[in-house]
Amino acid sequence: MIKQYESTVIVTPVLTDTELKQLLSGYIDFLKSNGAEIVHEDFWGMKQLAYPIKKKTSGFYYAVEFKAEGDLIDKLELLYRRDESILRFLSVKLDSFAQDFNDRKRQGLVGKKRKDSKSVETEKA
Repeated sequence: MIKQYESTVIVTPVLTDTELKQLLSGYIDFLKSNGAEIVHEDFWGMKQLAYPIKKKTSGFYYAVEFKAEGDLIDKLELLYRRDESILRFLSVKLDSFAQDFNDRKRQGLVGKKRKDSKSVETEKA
């Protein structure tokens, strides 16, 4: 049964831009070649880590949302574990509420834009 998943990874900061793009596109190609449909990709950039991981204090954050069979998650996480460039990863199955939230967030209905529109409405009153 096809379900929707989100997988977030933290990649080591010592990679160059081309190496990082090549690494991430390799994972996207893996997902596509195994029948996954990519819903959304989100590159958050370099962020400070809460605590050192493998003697690194920062890392590149990347999230991909996709639809696939459940057994693909095991294969994907096995690749993550074998890759020394991946500091941490988290893959979760999205329920209907999470899917709806992500859709509304991409449309700008959740987050900063919504807060800005609310503050404008209160100023008018």
